[in-house]
Amino acid sequence: MFDLAIPADEALAHRAAELDVKVANATPQDVLETILAERFPGGIAAVSSFGTESAVLLHMISEIDPSTPVLFLDTGMLFSETLDYRDTLQDQLGLTDIRVFKPDQADHDRLDPEDMLWASDTDACCGYRKVLPLGRALDGFGAWINGRKRYHGDSRSNLAVVEADGPRIKVNPLATFDGQDIQSYFVRHHLPLHPLQALGFSSIGCMPCTSRTAEGEGARAGRWRGSGKTECGIHIGDK
Repeated sequence: MFDLAIPADEALAHRAAELDVKVANATPQDVLETILAERFPGGIAAVSSFGTESAVLLHMISEIDPSTPVLFLDTGMLFSETLDYRDTLQDQLGLTDIRVFKPDQADHDRLDPEDMLWASDTDACCGYRKVLPLGRALDGFGAWINGRKRYHGDSRSNLAVVEADGPRIKVNPLATFDGQDIQSYFVRHHLPLHPLQALGFSSIGCMPCTSRTAEGEGARAGRWRGSGKTECGIHIGDK
C-alpha cells in the first residue's frame, strides 16, 4: 500500500524501484512469479502483440497463471497470420482471458476513413490505433507486463526490469533475454513459430509498416523502415 503522506507518483516510483532491485537478477520466470504474486490496485495484465517472440512470455505466464488477463490490440491493419497465431497460442497454451481491443470507430471515421493515415503520419496512425486503445485496455489495472528486451536496441537498450509508467507499474520480465535465449526457449518448450517468421519477418506489427529484415540487421529493423521511427508510442509517455 502507498503511504498517503507521499505524493502518488513518488510512491509509485519508489515501489517500482524497490521491485526492480528485488528482481533485477532473477530469471524471467522468477520475475513473473514475484510480480504476479504482488497485490496491485486493480490487478495486473499482460499486453501482447502475438508477434514473433511473444510465445515465450505467454508460455511463462501460462505456466504460472493461465487466467492472467492478456490484452491484445487489434489495430485493424494486422496480418491475418498474426490473428491466426493468436488463436493458435491461446489454444496451445490454455490462456483463458485474452481481451481484444480495437480503435474507436469514431476516431477511425474522423482521422483515417481511407486507411491511409500511415502513409502521411505514422505517429497519428499509431496513436489512434494503438496508444488510445491501450489506454482504455489498461484502465483500472495497477500494473502491466510486456515483452520488451534490451537486445532490441534504441530506447530499449537500458530497460529496467520494473519501472513506473504513468499511473501504474510496468514490468519487463524478458529485459535480459537476447535472441539466442529466445530461440532456445522456443526449441526447449516446442513452441510454434509465427507463420511469417519463415518468410524473413523478425518483428511484426501492422502490414503497411512492417517489412522483412536481412541477415545482420537488428531485430526491429523492418519496423517503419527508413522513417527513423522505432516505437509505436505505447511505451512512450503516460497511458
